[in-house]
Amino acid sequence: MRFDPWSPEFVAHPYDAYAELRQRPVTFFEPTGQWLVARHADVNALLRDRRLGRSYLHVATHTEFGRPEDPAFLDPFWRVIRAGMLDVEPPVHTRLRRLVSRAFTPRMVEALRPKVAAIATGLVEDFVARGGGDLVAEVAEPLPVTVIAEMLGVPEADRHLLRPWSADICGMYELNPSIETQRTAVRAAEEFSGYLSELARARRADPGDDLISALALVADGGDTLTEEELVGTCVLLLNAGHEATVNVTGIGWWSLFRNPAELERLRADHGLLPTAIEELMRWDTPLQMFERWVLEDISVGGVDIPRGAEVALLFGSANRDPEVFDEPDRLDLGRRENPHISFGAGIHFCLGAPLARIELAESFGALLRLAPRLELAAEPTWRPGYVIRGLTALEARV
Repeated sequence: MRFDPWSPEFVAHPYDAYAELRQRPVTFFEPTGQWLVARHADVNALLRDRRLGRSYLHVATHTEFGRPEDPAFLDPFWRVIRAGMLDVEPPVHTRLRRLVSRAFTPRMVEALRPKVAAIATGLVEDFVARGGGDLVAEVAEPLPVTVIAEMLGVPEADRHLLRPWSADICGMYELNPSIETQRTAVRAAEEFSGYLSELARARRADPGDDLISALALVADGGDTLTEEELVGTCVLLLNAGHEATVNVTGIGWWSLFRNPAELERLRADHGLLPTAIEELMRWDTPLQMFERWVLEDISVGGVDIPRGAEVALLFGSANRDPEVFDEPDRLDLGRRENPHISFGAGIHFCLGAPLARIELAESFGALLRLAPRLELAAEPTWRPGYVIRGLTALEARV
């Protein structure tokens, strides 16, 4: 199989193509104009290399960097996205991450565990009472959306808006998105931005014990967080705060159903859960690709890549690299040496990784306890996206 991110067959199983790509240091992919980087050592190194960036606009204009100007109709989208810390570089990134990281210290995140456990248990109890259903819609999605919405202070009555907005915005991270996808993302960004701006103004007038209140007061106080940055940061936290966890849960259970011996091993020993979660993220990761712009000429495996180029770091391939992982194509829930890069590396390492691990542990743990004989009810289908990869549904019965 060849690298074809628009093929449903490839999206479902890209790993044979990755094995071929790892035979070369890098491969130029003409349809997107990107250099594909498939080996773990190279992906890991480039994630930490400051000669690359998520953006180039802190060092050059589009013209100076040899890139076309953004279409004017995308301005509302980019105003939101480029105000969040994922798509900026130091010193702006450093300042934004410092402000937001106050809410994600190990102590504060661990303090959330009882609340996460209670939400997960309630969702699974309802799922079991119904005799099963769609694990993605009924367990995987509500848990992280509820947790991050509560952290931010989004009222319960509005939370149904979040997942559709997020999905529409994340469509822009796919390769060569259609004009329709782009316009949908613009609309979602405008609506999401308008909603968060109103909520921030309300919190500034009447603060609560939540992250939006804290950031709104920072924006109004002695630090330098602007309202645009506040909105961009909240959009990022809401998107990143649940997209990966939803997809790890769905893909993870699908992986367990496909590996019944490992599922039985986990059912017999719930103490395996910490290593099992890391292994499920490695074996079939939701975030398959992370892109970087080349800010200075670099060389990867003896191949020169010039300034102005874009590299596509293939996380899914790196996580199956036999140079790093023993029997990488085998799911081993007890794997101890597991330096997967599903959360990234370097300055853009996922800030919410500790929270995601707690959510996954409580979700999987609740299902193992309360639905010990959970079984697949129907073969799942994959969403069309490749970069952010997930199942449309996962029907299971108790």
